[in-house]
Amino acid sequence: MPEPDHVRSPRTGYTRAHWEAAADGLLRAAWRWATPHGALLDLPGRASRSGTRSDGLEGYARTFLAAAFRTAGASGADPAGLLERYADGLTAGTRTPGRDDAESWPLIGDYTTAGQPMVEAASVALALRLTRPWLWDRLDDDTRARAEEWLRGALRHTPAPNNWYLFPLGVAGFLESAGRGDAETRAAIERGLELLECWWRGEGWYADGDGRAFDHYNGWALHLYPLLHAHLAGDEALSARYGPRLREHLAGYAPTFGGDGAPLHFGRSLTYRFAACAAVGLGAVTGYTPLAPGVSRRLLSGTLRYFLERGAVDADGLLTLGWHGPHDATLQTYSGPASPYWASKGFVALLVPSEDPLWTATEEAAPSEGPDRALALTAPGLLVHSTGGDGLVRLHNHGSDTLRPWQAEVFEEEDPLYARFAYSTATGPTARGNPPDNHLALRLTGRPGAPAAWSVRRRVHPLGAASAPDGEWGWAASWHRPVFPAAVPAPPSLRVESVTVVCGRWEVRAHRVVGAPAGTRVRLTGWAAGEDLAAELVPLHGLAATDPLRAPHGTAYARWVRLPAVEGEVSGTGVYVAAAALGGGAGREGGRDGGRDAVRDAARPAVGDAARDAARDTARDAAPRVTVSEGAEQAVVIEWGGGAGRRVRVAFDPLTVEQPAGD
Repeated sequence: MPEPDHVRSPRTGYTRAHWEAAADGLLRAAWRWATPHGALLDLPGRASRSGTRSDGLEGYARTFLAAAFRTAGASGADPAGLLERYADGLTAGTRTPGRDDAESWPLIGDYTTAGQPMVEAASVALALRLTRPWLWDRLDDDTRARAEEWLRGALRHTPAPNNWYLFPLGVAGFLESAGRGDAETRAAIERGLELLECWWRGEGWYADGDGRAFDHYNGWALHLYPLLHAHLAGDEALSARYGPRLREHLAGYAPTFGGDGAPLHFGRSLTYRFAACAAVGLGAVTGYTPLAPGVSRRLLSGTLRYFLERGAVDADGLLTLGWHGPHDATLQTYSGPASPYWASKGFVALLVPSEDPLWTATEEAAPSEGPDRALALTAPGLLVHSTGGDGLVRLHNHGSDTLRPWQAEVFEEEDPLYARFAYSTATGPTARGNPPDNHLALRLTGRPGAPAAWSVRRRVHPLGAASAPDGEWGWAASWHRPVFPAAVPAPPSLRVESVTVVCGRWEVRAHRVVGAPAGTRVRLTGWAAGEDLAAELVPLHGLAATDPLRAPHGTAYARWVRLPAVEGEVSGTGVYVAAAALGGGAGREGGRDGGRDAVRDAARPAVGDAARDAARDTARDAAPRVTVSEGAEQAVVIEWGGGAGRRVRVAFDPLTVEQPAGD
């Protein structure tokens, strides 16, 4: 990598030259594993569920995308001769597709049988579109005909019912740009754009298919494909439709990057890593961005540097399957050795000319490096919560899950990457089979010898979200039906209503349990923080401290963690409240290593603790207090800053969250 430039880039040291060097290094390393004619890049590692041949195509297609952004951004300059290699690979792979030999590409099928090649066809098509003057237009007619026939398989088979419908759109867009459009290509584009409208939820957010799956696919797929298609086609009408949506998305998405450049560890396909900044780059490419050029580059370079400095690339120069380094719990069954190379989408920023302010302006602070802030994203039901002093960003999830409307809620299918109430840029969820972090669980008391299990959260029903205009505080709420194993008879009408209210580094988690059988246990857990990060959980109402829970599988950030936990008991209806904090509390009392996983019982402070707190913490930093009214209403009044700051009142049935008059 070039030497850092801390004049132009005082926060990251990265310039366009660093981006080009990163792309070159990744491509150089990946090509060492190519087949003799370059049709497949068989990278080392565990096979995906699609098999090694599909994985080899994935290696070709996803690295081709990086090479295309790199070459097109340099106006065709290709000193390493990458495009010639990809041209040879295209020729070899499409000569006899479907044949079991050293080079042939797998045929494209329906998503239920042989669908993964459809995903890779979209990358091949976009790369061919970007490099058409230097690659496609120089191929012989027979090769172009064979490649077109293979690509058209994406138009003739059924995609998965989500962002996959944008893959035929991308293939069709290339074919039309190459003068090979027809009724079949037009139908694919129209169908993709039609479904995109069905998934549009407003405020810059799409659901990934029917249901409420909101995650990083918004940026690296649902915004990327249609707007880049419109931009490359010069279609002003389509750009005018999708461009403002991206601009609105970035206004809420940019604040989710940590001060260290980390994206949120939330949702599936996280091994794509710095693809998380693709939407930022797309905004710079198309002009549809609310961000100043110095802010955009700060986010882009911060994310790239974050991963390159934390083990994302192994000793062979290859992207690993994981987050920082290898991490199995981050993966899905469709993840194969070349899957991480969807990170190539982050290189879309290289399409911006080198003389553009994106590359020449001085870096500016990221949104998370400013004042503490709460930002409600009401359409997806998410609450972004950041603290400027440490650059940590948390995401409180009251609106995203993975269930389609027709799917049942099954205990065994709980997904830690969506089911938790909170995620962050510095912690990952604990793995399935370990105690869940940031979770409210119930355990029913049954007959002696009957199975007992803590419940999981599957379908999330949003109840609202809002934040103060100045970002001083905010809230989000939802309800869910606790889900138990099939062997545990679930009582009717059992539900949990949950509200998260944030201010400064603190978050108050208020839960109302409705319809619980007598003696039902309640357990609330906090952040799964590693050794170098403080985490606190303070029981405020209906809960008491319990021993930390051991999670030996750890997280993407820590090899082994202990979870702060509090417990209580409910019969019928009850309200349970705790305050949680991540970061900013190193050295506070309790817990392992001077405050790690600390659980403080607000009702029974240790002798001398109050005096030490008063000397050490400001009123704003003190844990909030709550009072809960008696009777049917059971309203929760939160007093921030140890009673010296603002108050917020939370009432259930109907849900209201407001500041009392006069505050």
